[in-house]
Amino acid sequence: MHLLPILHEHSPSSAPSATRMCILALLQDTLGEQLDWLATEEPLEMRVQGPGQAMVRVAVTMRTPGHDHELVVGFLYTEGLIHARHEIVAIQTENSADDQAPCNVVTVHLTHSINPTAVQRNFYATSSCGICGKASLDQIAVHCTPVAPGPVLDRTVLEALPTTLRNAQRLFAQTGGLHACGLFEVTGQMVSLREDVGRHNAVDKVVGQMVLAGKVPLTNQVLLVSGRTSLEIMQKAAMAQVPIVCAVSAPSSLAVEVARRFRMTLVGFLRETQCNVYTHPERLRLDH
Repeated sequence: MHLLPILHEHSPSSAPSATRMCILALLQDTLGEQLDWLATEEPLEMRVQGPGQAMVRVAVTMRTPGHDHELVVGFLYTEGLIHARHEIVAIQTENSADDQAPCNVVTVHLTHSINPTAVQRNFYATSSCGICGKASLDQIAVHCTPVAPGPVLDRTVLEALPTTLRNAQRLFAQTGGLHACGLFEVTGQMVSLREDVGRHNAVDKVVGQMVLAGKVPLTNQVLLVSGRTSLEIMQKAAMAQVPIVCAVSAPSSLAVEVARRFRMTLVGFLRETQCNVYTHPERLRLDH
């Protein structure tokens, strides 16, 4: 059996990309070659630089290329390294010799100096689990206050969120291999949707978009993720002051602990007419 070639056909840099590949497909008794689309996965190195300072490498994450500036800004915001859009002077993407290859280095130039000890947590974040080993709620609390009371969400709106998210997942429909994060108003109107191979990256892309638009904190919005909720996703939502976080799958025990500590409403297994409410149900109007 011979190896089949990968045909790289990346989307424009502003949108997440997919990669086309020739595969062997078995369908009942028929075996043959056909084209398939894969979710693209590439490393991204994040850097920051203050005025008159040397560039500092902050992190490397595996991500789906697209909305990279939002991803880096969202990461810096949810890690407490920046707090507002006005702290950003410029965002620089390293040019590639190959115009078809994704640019995998982004540097954010800031108005203020960077404390080197604040960014010594250099780490390698995989697309599946993000910042592995960061399990200290006290570390989150250094930069984060409890979330404001926020709005009340009607049951009919809550139940419609997964369908709205799924219908908007263009790249997932093409590849079947991406996570999604959606930001919604309490009316059910979608504000933003971002897709990525890493669920934590999708959240950072949404938060970064809102930071760049000057629309943080997100004290009146609802966040929905397409998979499970982990410690890190809840940390990012808490940093953005999101009052209601929903997921179509289960939360981890630490996710529930973050939600409880920072007074967030956490909903899991949200699928049509059913869901589990783990914390602060007072923000949900569940009676018809």
